[in-house]
Amino acid sequence: MKVFPILRIIAWMIGIFASIFHRQAFADYFDGRGRSEAPRFEVYGEGGATDDLPLKSTKVDATIAGVIAQVTVTQIYRNQGKGPIEAVYVFPASTSVAVHGLTMTLGDREIVAKVKEKSDARAEYVLAKQVGKSASLLAQRRPNVFQMNVANILPGDEIKVTLSYTEMLMPTERMYEFVVPTVVGPRYARGKVGDARSESWTKNPYLNEGEDSQSDFDIKVRIEGGMPIRDISSISHDVRVDFESATSARVGLSRAGASNSNRDFILKYRLAGEALQTGLLLHEGDGEKFFLALLEPPYRPKQEEIPGRDFVFVVDVSGSMMGFPIEVTKSLIKNLVGNLRSTDTFNILTFAGGSDLLSAVPLPATDENIDRGVRFVEAVNGGGGTNLLPALKKTYEMALPEGRSRSIVIVTDGFVDVETEAFDIVSKNLDKGNVFAFGIGSSVNRYLIEGLAHIGLGEPFVVTTKEESAKVSSRFQSYVTSPLLTQAKIHFDGFDAYDVIPQSIPDVLSNRPIAVFGKWRGKRQGAIRLTGSTGKGRYEKWLPVTDAHPLKSNEAIKYLWARRRMRDLGDYDKLYATDARKKEIIDLGLSYNLLSDFTSFIAVDRIARNQASEVLQTITQPLPLPEGVSEASLGGEISTSPEPETWALLLVAMTLVPVTLGMRSRFIGGELR
Repeated sequence: MKVFPILRIIAWMIGIFASIFHRQAFADYFDGRGRSEAPRFEVYGEGGATDDLPLKSTKVDATIAGVIAQVTVTQIYRNQGKGPIEAVYVFPASTSVAVHGLTMTLGDREIVAKVKEKSDARAEYVLAKQVGKSASLLAQRRPNVFQMNVANILPGDEIKVTLSYTEMLMPTERMYEFVVPTVVGPRYARGKVGDARSESWTKNPYLNEGEDSQSDFDIKVRIEGGMPIRDISSISHDVRVDFESATSARVGLSRAGASNSNRDFILKYRLAGEALQTGLLLHEGDGEKFFLALLEPPYRPKQEEIPGRDFVFVVDVSGSMMGFPIEVTKSLIKNLVGNLRSTDTFNILTFAGGSDLLSAVPLPATDENIDRGVRFVEAVNGGGGTNLLPALKKTYEMALPEGRSRSIVIVTDGFVDVETEAFDIVSKNLDKGNVFAFGIGSSVNRYLIEGLAHIGLGEPFVVTTKEESAKVSSRFQSYVTSPLLTQAKIHFDGFDAYDVIPQSIPDVLSNRPIAVFGKWRGKRQGAIRLTGSTGKGRYEKWLPVTDAHPLKSNEAIKYLWARRRMRDLGDYDKLYATDARKKEIIDLGLSYNLLSDFTSFIAVDRIARNQASEVLQTITQPLPLPEGVSEASLGGEISTSPEPETWALLLVAMTLVPVTLGMRSRFIGGELR
């Protein structure tokens, strides 16, 4: 018998234990039938697995007048099975929408939903479900994630649920953008299993990569520009554009169908002459009067000398970024880093399960260092979990070069469920740099992207294609080097305004109107005035109140004001939500008929149609994976640092060394004594 080398024996034993640990880890992801416990979709009925899913279609109808979009979303649920069902559907929206209406239609009966406190609405829904009444419950999971529950859909039933919302479109660099998110991307929820704060919607089932949704999707948009419209296009979908006049156009999908629902619908357009919708809108309700002032900032000044800045690029390289998103990220980083000036310094931190840093200290933006940074990012393939919070903490621990201001650039798809914790970290470190957030992909988590930028006093960006990266990075560079307006303030001269939002205005970076909401009393008189400083000196802009015409048709302003107030109270700092804040959000929801964290819409049919009170089969509608997102986003973490079982394996291997050495001493002449 030949003598085994000591290292070969150790490797052999490690292989055995590695196999054991691997099998255990593998078993952790699969149940007894060998099915993955990752959020796949499977429904079992009387005849076994079925493909008959309740959500049959989603149709979006939008009318954009000026800067305000009025949108209805109609979902049709149908039961093609043999027993009664409950349908559960998770779907996204923009973070700023004010959801103010819900109706449920069953046959010739239309039930208008009521807004109630979330717990009360849930209790009413559960009771209705138990006694056999058809019911719909719309609840908010995040400001941009909603969940629809529809109970007691009987065999052959078709139930139509229509929700209505209002949104304000703010042009950026004179380009208007209307976005309808279509799918909620998977959320990485490390350490949340069994946690009291765990949310079941993050475990929503998903279809296989490349598999289309089984429900149809269609959208129609009507634009009333008020002035000639030009350059209407969609970077996400094939659309047809029909001009009714120079100032009015209708936009629709070239072809409706399920394949349209795996990416955000993005529509862009300009107004002729590079015009912006500015001015004053008033609404005189029965009890309160509201205003919305849109003031145009100055043009970007040209500055001869701009002080050097320090940049930290925090780049997500997790599993959900594999493939298309990571390639877009590499292109973006190449453009961002490549456009730095020689007076700037920079560093790059990549993160997934762990994190890696380009340099221990900030690097001067020389050609050599820029090339080094680009190679550092290009070497990444993507994989593992999305541990955003440790990456943020590490970023803020980095030393700042003396005499410089820092910009932190976060690049991610945002597929995490720790948004509030991330906002908290940023808010506690505002003195260490402002934050610019780049969302990468076809259906990014805009709540995280916009929230990070809002809290960090920066700007959000969304990049859906490699071709966009150069244009977006150029826009970012102009923002950070040359603010449009600093020390901005709003004054009310002879106009009795109150409950004004926002109360203060940060530095104005992007070329978009400055929006000010509020209520007003008394006569329609006086003026609203914007002041501040530019690179050329003092700036002042007047907006006479008498130029506005109060209209009852401007009712959307009250919804927008209340939703903005809710955002300021609770969207980004839920960790510190007080009872007083919670009560105010509830009062706003009940007073203005709005969906919120603490209020839900509930619609209950008056007839108990499921009189046999059969047990409902709950079907959670599966979502398609967002376009370009791989199945790696659904699996376990591929950690970049040793996990506990790895350390255990090494410990076992170390205990085997003395045994192996003893075994080696018993080998003499090729025989075992």
